[in-house]
Amino acid sequence: MGDEMKDNCCKKKTHREAEEKKAICNRLNRIEGQIRGIKKMVEEDSYCNDILVQLSAVENSIKSLSNHVLEKHLYSCVTNDIKEGKLEILDELTSLFKKFNR
Repeated sequence: MGDEMKDNCCKKKTHREAEEKKAICNRLNRIEGQIRGIKKMVEEDSYCNDILVQLSAVENSIKSLSNHVLEKHLYSCVTNDIKEGKLEILDELTSLFKKFNR
């Protein structure tokens, strides 16, 4: 990724409708609650298997939310940039997929 791409990543913004922001924040709040629950389990010396099951649930929640945000990104930001001839979005998208698939 070039320096210009790195500079633009932090400067770009995505407008989200209030309903979409609320939905994402609600999901993040649930994930945050799951994490707090796991922390409590550790503090209470819960069985490793039980903690691992909860960690897997959090991982699945995060993946699901990531897929949701990615889908919205493809149908809004990426589509708009391509329509406007800003093909550098393809480099950004390629880099994103590489990170996503680690």
